[in-house]
Amino acid sequence: MLYPPKPRPGSRVAVISPSAGLPAILPAPYELGLRRLRDEFKLEPVEYPTTRVMGASAADRARDVVAAFADPSIDAVLASIGGDDQLTILRHLDPAVLRANPKPFFGYSDNTTLLNYLSGLGIVGYHGGSVMVQLGRAGDMHPLTRDSLTAALFGSDWFELTASTEYSDEPVDWQTPDYAAASERMFPAAGWSWHGASASAVTGPLWGGNIEVLTWLLAADKVAGPPPGAIFFAETSEDMPPATEVYYMLRNLGERGWLSGVPAILLGRPKCWDRLNQLSPAAKLTYADDQRAAVLRAAAEYAPDAVVVLDLDIGHTDPQQVLPYGGEARVDAVARRISVRY
Repeated sequence: MLYPPKPRPGSRVAVISPSAGLPAILPAPYELGLRRLRDEFKLEPVEYPTTRVMGASAADRARDVVAAFADPSIDAVLASIGGDDQLTILRHLDPAVLRANPKPFFGYSDNTTLLNYLSGLGIVGYHGGSVMVQLGRAGDMHPLTRDSLTAALFGSDWFELTASTEYSDEPVDWQTPDYAAASERMFPAAGWSWHGASASAVTGPLWGGNIEVLTWLLAADKVAGPPPGAIFFAETSEDMPPATEVYYMLRNLGERGWLSGVPAILLGRPKCWDRLNQLSPAAKLTYADDQRAAVLRAAAEYAPDAVVVLDLDIGHTDPQQVLPYGGEARVDAVARRISVRY
């Protein structure tokens, strides 16, 4: 796997919408994210034709992806947000151009699609750091998010992940008046949950992403499978799939043979609340417990020797730490430490 060259302060970075052009209708978090790119990260964002277009065709969105990678003045590519149909752009991409112009790509959720595609080309990507969500967070960026994103954007060393003492899955509404000055509601976090045993640390390339999107790619026969010795990671979205569906999705990967022999499985903290599905505090706890049980059931059946770590600060949670998709990770079950190489 190739780690692309990193940007530096002053670099031009592409901001694209390969899934949904939500910046067109929700400008507040998007403009805040652009401002932070400029002011806090000292990067110059460059928008592409479909970045602020809702309903842009798959061909046009793919054209922006290829153009961003092909432009020699662009040093990194960031997704504005996710969506639900990024897999439709894959047939329009030019793999030769992407392979010849490797660049760090940042995104998560539906951007699992591009991350997986790039990994199939041998290019490490970065699961996390969308412009509208992490960079466009109301109030201030969470310190853990900022530290991880800064290290992933500019660094190439090992970075130790830290279990947060707080989290939120109930973000400020993007249409809130004076959005930038609002405060996120945070809840106490119990930390990571470790299962299984290992006498030594295990190291391997990271593979996985948002489990729903990974399953879509599998159904469309457009997924690049895991490399040998891969450490599997996954997380669920604001669609909040039932625990039975999470088990079925993991079972499908297991039946494909993609969980057999993995040394470790890393799962993000379940997202348990959405504006369209506002669970009560008690229902949130039940939903999270059920999902954890489903993951452990699948792991016991298909990866019984793997170390399983639950409730990481990855994916659809706040704070969010970035994972190098296809890059190296080290999981030490004895010391209970996880590090990634950016």
